[in-house]
Amino acid sequence: MTRTPAVLVLLCSSLVLTAVARAAGPQSDPAPMAPARILPSSDLLAARSGAAPVANAAFYPGQDALPAPPFASILQIQQGQLQTYPSLENPLQDGRDARLFPGITLEFFTVEDRLVPVQLGEMVSETTPGQVPSYWRVIPQVGRTWRESGDHGWSRAAFPLMLVSDMENQSQQGLATFLYRDGHVTGLRVQFVQQSAPWLLQRFVAWGFVPVQSRASDPNTLATRRDAARAELAGRLPAKPWSELVRSTPPGTLDGFGGPLYPKWLVLTALERAGTLYYGDSVTPYGPYPYPLEMRFGVRSVMKSVGAPLALLRLAQVYGAWVLALKIGDYIPGLDPKWSRIRFLDAADMATGFGGTGTLKTRPNDINDGYLDGNYDAWYRAPSRAEKLRQINLGLHPYPWEPGTVVRYRDQDFFLLGAALDAFLKSVRGPDADVWEMVKSEVLAPIGIQHAPALRTQEAGGRRGVILFNAGFYPTLEDLARIAMLYQNLGEHEGRQILSRELTADLLAGRGALRKDGDFSVARPSTESTDAELYEMGFHFVPYLDTGHRVLHLPTMEGAGENEVTLYPNGMVSLIMANALQVPEGEHARSQAGPETLRAVERLEPFMSPPH
Repeated sequence: MTRTPAVLVLLCSSLVLTAVARAAGPQSDPAPMAPARILPSSDLLAARSGAAPVANAAFYPGQDALPAPPFASILQIQQGQLQTYPSLENPLQDGRDARLFPGITLEFFTVEDRLVPVQLGEMVSETTPGQVPSYWRVIPQVGRTWRESGDHGWSRAAFPLMLVSDMENQSQQGLATFLYRDGHVTGLRVQFVQQSAPWLLQRFVAWGFVPVQSRASDPNTLATRRDAARAELAGRLPAKPWSELVRSTPPGTLDGFGGPLYPKWLVLTALERAGTLYYGDSVTPYGPYPYPLEMRFGVRSVMKSVGAPLALLRLAQVYGAWVLALKIGDYIPGLDPKWSRIRFLDAADMATGFGGTGTLKTRPNDINDGYLDGNYDAWYRAPSRAEKLRQINLGLHPYPWEPGTVVRYRDQDFFLLGAALDAFLKSVRGPDADVWEMVKSEVLAPIGIQHAPALRTQEAGGRRGVILFNAGFYPTLEDLARIAMLYQNLGEHEGRQILSRELTADLLAGRGALRKDGDFSVARPSTESTDAELYEMGFHFVPYLDTGHRVLHLPTMEGAGENEVTLYPNGMVSLIMANALQVPEGEHARSQAGPETLRAVERLEPFMSPPH
């Protein structure tokens, strides 16, 4: 018998269970089976990949788990074959195979029962490819160690890991486990059971067994590494399961949270309230993902609300608001002459007056008019800065209207803004300056975000590429919550003003925002209506009629696939991670129920007048 029918039966039955579980709302498996029963140690010792993924509970200690001895080792993980369901239609991308787990080196150590990767939060590249390189990089996260009574002296280690691409902002959320004893380590059993925002590849699950060679870590580094890991773990936001928030509120208060997105497309939902992150289950065909707070998501255009705004508002705080008025063309030579009149702010508003695809109709305007035209795919796939600039010059042209007047959704605007910001920073700080490293060290690290993996252009000779501000960030839920909280606090954190307070207040209030359907070159359209959708500096401003009959425009980070991070006047932040980028023909991602998540947050705590 071939493996496909077994996988098909398991996957189809699991999808039915997934739909039932999601309909019931976020919840935890009441009695998960012990890992040793799901995935016996004999399977790991025999290097069996299995006919299908197993229940996710195999990758997390159960109720009867015993303490494991400390672990510290360098794992040389060999390239290995992954089985996929369904079979990948286009597994080879740019000569690299998405059916191969990459040959990489990871180093781990334990802090009590936590398994901590030295490469925590990094995009680890393949260093030992086979005849064909793997399509993937890997981001490892914090896992667990434990012992099972029937494992004959072996201990278990498991950790979450993401397969991510350096071509596009896709993330396959997965799990890995191995046995260790007396300096010996088995290979890795891996499976990838959830995903966010695939584009070049379709949705799939993958699993396999990959060989591992191990060697001892340098014992002189352990104490320092463990101290740093303890401090980082202790500094994380308080987090509680969604069920605790539900129990603390009147019945029905949080009904509909996550909607109107259909539950089948949800990957993970959460709410930040008073500094605590309440998170639901990430439901997969193989049970809840056991490390939801470790998941990293391909959030795509949410990056537009993160990279460029944080960079601009930080630079405005350091140098002055005049930075926003600098011209793109002054920092990127070789562009169309119109770019010498296009400000950094115009690019952040996607109102450059450049793009030249689609129609010239602006009354009413369609923000997505011509978005994927102009040979978009050639630009999207272009690896280097120079090649992306060449594709922009080939495929895009000026519109007849002035910058700052009409919003047209163009990823290329944010790419050029990132390149121009990087060039500006080099002009004032020297050739080694880098705009994303500035954001990481001067904005993200001070608010508690220690790791910020993101995509860059790929340059010859391994040179550091330009950050992709159009899409490419791989954050956790906590990362997104902390960034939103910094905005909510008007750029201040623990008494330190990190971002320009005045400009951050203007941004959250939508002052200067453009109507998506308007043409400001003719007249300034009214924004005081429930159908007035606005855009400014990477944020979508979603109109909402609250219970006091006020029209509010809620600043929202949006990314393809229905990813949304919404900031509320009551200080809360809702987070919805989803994978509805390619919805099958005849299906819809959203119901007609209206703004269910917004209503739930308002029921939880009424909206007050915004403080800005």
